[in-house]
Amino acid sequence: MLYALAAAGATSVTGVSMGTVAKAVSAPSGGDVKIVVFIRYQIDPYKIEDFRKYAQNWARIIPRCGGHLLGYFMPHEGTNDVGWGLIGFDSLAAYEAYRAKLKADQEARDNFSLAFNNRVILREERSFLEAV
Repeated sequence: MLYALAAAGATSVTGVSMGTVAKAVSAPSGGDVKIVVFIRYQIDPYKIEDFRKYAQNWARIIPRCGGHLLGYFMPHEGTNDVGWGLIGFDSLAAYEAYRAKLKADQEARDNFSLAFNNRVILREERSFLEAV
């Protein structure tokens, strides 16, 4: 089982398909989520609580910068060093605008520094998925 860290708080999630998640949400502009950025994190398993704080911080930052936070997920049982973040956008152009806002946002820069300076995240992969 995974625990999701989203703006609404931590909730348990099982067996939800990506299409179901994407169809259930709207983008910040009011349109449908068309692109989901799926981030896979390899986490230092001894720094899980630091990852929790990092993920919870994004719940404030991502919406302010134009992304739609679908959730952050962290280890609970089983594999102890993998986490995920899912962020929706109505287009790739919206994603690019979001990235520019992140670079200018002080709290976002501080959150990146928290993870980097504490060596919380060992590796990060991004995939861009289309909601179907």
